[in-house]
Amino acid sequence: MPAGGQQSRRAPAHAGPLRPWERYTFVLAFVLVAAGIVVLSISGVRGHPAAPRARRKPAAAAMRPASGGAVRPVVLTGPADIKFSSAEQNARLAAALAPVLRHGTGHLAAGVVDAATGAAAVYGGGREFHTASIIKVDILASLLLQHQWSNASLSAHQQALAAEMIENSSDGAANELWEAAGQGPGVKVANQELGLRQTTPGDGIYWGLTSTTVDDQLRLLTDLASSRSPLSAGSRSYELGLMRHVAAEQDWGITAAAVPGTTPAVKDGWLPDGSPTSWVINSIGVISSGGHELLVAVLSNDQPSESTGIAQVEAAARAAVSAISGARG
Repeated sequence: MPAGGQQSRRAPAHAGPLRPWERYTFVLAFVLVAAGIVVLSISGVRGHPAAPRARRKPAAAAMRPASGGAVRPVVLTGPADIKFSSAEQNARLAAALAPVLRHGTGHLAAGVVDAATGAAAVYGGGREFHTASIIKVDILASLLLQHQWSNASLSAHQQALAAEMIENSSDGAANELWEAAGQGPGVKVANQELGLRQTTPGDGIYWGLTSTTVDDQLRLLTDLASSRSPLSAGSRSYELGLMRHVAAEQDWGITAAAVPGTTPAVKDGWLPDGSPTSWVINSIGVISSGGHELLVAVLSNDQPSESTGIAQVEAAARAAVSAISGARG
């Protein structure tokens, strides 16, 4: 290459006018090459997996058991049929939370559903919070649902990532599975089927900044616990199984309200939300208490520290369980 970075030009080997047979050969070669490109392009489009939001879903009824099948008596009978608690039950929870709120910090919302009796109580159910790492439950549920739509199973690599994401709260694994689920748009499509109407996925790669409510987190837990969920029995058992094997240092939050010796299914989230003294501390899951299966969600923000937020979330979880236990009489 000559000085100045300009590449020298050479005249083509054949610079004069083409003979008739040369023109014919050139045109024929061009047509063949163009046809080959079209064939390869069509083949590539067919072989590329469709994005989750472009994949056609089967009707919801086709993914649920027939009406004659056994259905666990949970209060949330399906993602589109939410029957939350009465004013009396909500007032009982508010009273149980009063000491926690009076001596606590930040903002907090909580909810609990007794899967055996259908009793439920919610405080601040529609208040929005950033999810932090509890979104990882939604990411996996969305991915499992998308694979059901295409009659496929998670790959061995995806299963390894799912275990890392749920059991060890690996952000790297979450990044990959968030991408596999179609990021925010893909999760949003799945959430429509899962019944999550108050959850807005974070932009781009920022899955931790997804906003959600306690109401929606109870819906998500019901999707994992109810046989009338869009998720298959295998998908539900798989995800709850991972949630029952979280790392010991992450086994806090709603597990504080579980009966000792039982194995809660839990996922916690923690995030300094904008400053070192404004923490998001969340905990969701399924626990056993008094011989009943309870779905519990506690969300909080504006906590002055991680430890303070964890203590308040655990106190709120215990209060929520006591309120629903009182409702059983």
